[in-house]
Amino acid sequence: MGRNIRKRRSPLTVKVVAASAAVALGGGGLLYAQMNASAHESNNSAQNYTKAAAATVATISCPDVGQKLTNVPAQAKMGVARELANLDKQITEAYSRLASTRQAQANDANFVQNAIVGPLKEKRAATIDRIRIDITRVGGQFNNALSQLAACTTQTANQTTAGQGNNNGGQNNNGGQNNNNGNNGQASAAPSASASTPVDVGAGGQAGNGPSAADFVDITKVAPNVLAKPQNTGQASTGSFVTRCGTNQNKNHNTDNVIVAPGVTNGAHHEHDYVGNQKVNAFSTNDSLLAAPSSCQNQSDLSAYYWPVVREQDGSQEFDANALGGGKEGNVGKIITPVQAQIKYVGSPASKVTAMPQFLRIITGDAKTTTNGLANANAHWSCTGFENKVQLTQQYPICPQGSQVVRTFAFQSCWDGVNIDSANHRTHVAFADPASGVCPNGFKAIPQLTMRLVYNLAQPSIVNGQVKNAYAVDGFPEQLHKAATDHDDFISVTKNNLAAKIANCINSGRKCQ
Repeated sequence: MGRNIRKRRSPLTVKVVAASAAVALGGGGLLYAQMNASAHESNNSAQNYTKAAAATVATISCPDVGQKLTNVPAQAKMGVARELANLDKQITEAYSRLASTRQAQANDANFVQNAIVGPLKEKRAATIDRIRIDITRVGGQFNNALSQLAACTTQTANQTTAGQGNNNGGQNNNGGQNNNNGNNGQASAAPSASASTPVDVGAGGQAGNGPSAADFVDITKVAPNVLAKPQNTGQASTGSFVTRCGTNQNKNHNTDNVIVAPGVTNGAHHEHDYVGNQKVNAFSTNDSLLAAPSSCQNQSDLSAYYWPVVREQDGSQEFDANALGGGKEGNVGKIITPVQAQIKYVGSPASKVTAMPQFLRIITGDAKTTTNGLANANAHWSCTGFENKVQLTQQYPICPQGSQVVRTFAFQSCWDGVNIDSANHRTHVAFADPASGVCPNGFKAIPQLTMRLVYNLAQPSIVNGQVKNAYAVDGFPEQLHKAATDHDDFISVTKNNLAAKIANCINSGRKCQ
C-alpha cells in the first residue's frame, strides 16, 4: 500500500528499486523485510520515498474458512481456533515463498502452481479435515462443503500509475457499516477466490507489499459521501458515555488476537495498540481480564480495546523489525501513536438500549478484504475538518496542511441477546438498518461503541507514480496494507455495575463519563 521523485533517490529507494527489478513480478513483501534503511537513511526525511513494483504484483487468495463456520460446539472451540490460526500461518508462509522466489517464477510458468499453490492446498485440506474431526468428535455437525475451500489462487494486477480514480467514496452511514457504493479509486471489490481475476493490488511500500500510489487520495478532491443520520423516534436513546483510556503512550503492543486465535502466539500476524485492559494476549481468560489493571480513568472499565497500529514507512527499524508480526511479515516502519483516542458509547435512534453482557466480543471490519472482498469492510478514514463530509473505505487520505489523519470505528450495535461470541465472531452481533436505526429481527439494541483516533503523520504526496511519506495500517502480509483491511477489536469487561450505568446514562439522554 508508492511514488518517487526521479531526480534523486534515497539509498532505501535504490535498494527497493533494485529488488523490484530483480523480481520480475514484484510485490512480495517478505523478500524485502530485512532491507530496512540504516539509521542515517531513516533520518533523511527529505528523501523518504517508497517505490512501486515495476510490473505486475501477485498475492495469494484463499477462501476464509473461519467466516463460513457458524456453529462450533463449545468443546471444540479451542481446537478449531488453533486450526484456523494454522490456516492463516500457512497463507503467510506461502506468501513469503511467493515473495522470495521471483526468479524461479520468471524461469518457470508453472512454478507458483507446483511449488506454492499446490502444496498450500494439500496443507489446507489436511487442516480443514482436522477441523472436521474436532467438530464431529464432540457430536457437532460439519458442513462437508467446507472441504472445497482448500484450494487457493493468485490475484494479479498491473501497477496503478495514478493515485486518483473515481473518488466517489463508500457511502458512510453515520458510523455504521460502510455500504461500499463507491470505489474510492480502487476496484470496487476483490474477486472471489475461485478465479484468478485481476484486481488493483499494488506492491510498493517499504517492504514491497504495499501501500502503493493507488492507495492514497487527496481528500480535497473527493466528493462528499456521508449520509444523513436516521431520524430519532420517540423511543430513541440519545445519551452518550465517554471512557478515557489514553492513546497507548506506554506502547503496549503484541501480535496476538485472543478473540480469533486464543492460545496462539502471533495469531494476528500484525501489531496491535492496546488501551483499557493491560493484560490482553493470546492466553488471556475471562478471569485474567477481570484481574488485570486498566489504562482507563474509570477503573471499573477493564474492557479490551485494541486495533492494528499505523506506521510511517520512513525506513526506520522498529523494535519488531526482525520479528514475526513485524518486519518478518512485511509490517515495517515507525509505529505512530495516536495523539487522540476517543472512546464513546452512543444510543439508538429507534429504541432504548440493553446493557452489554459481560465478556461480549465484537470485531468490526475485516482484516482480509483484499482477498475476501468488501462485504464486511467497515474502515473509515478521513481528515480533521472533513469528517462530516468525506469518509474513505478503500483509500488512505492525503490531508491538507494543518489537517490530521482520522480513523473512526463504529461497532455493531445489535446483539442476539444470548451469545457473547460466535463461531465466525460475527453472527452474534449485527448492524442496525442504516436508514431507520432498527435492529434486525431477533436482535436488541446495545450501546454502540465508537472510536476516533487522530494521528500526526507526514503528509504523503504522489509524484511520477510513487508515494513520498507513505503510511499504512498493519495487516496480514498477503493483504498488501490496503486501507479497507482496517478493523478493530473489543471485549467488554466491567465491574461495579458499569455496563448498566452506561446503558442507563444513554437511555436517559445524559452525557456521562
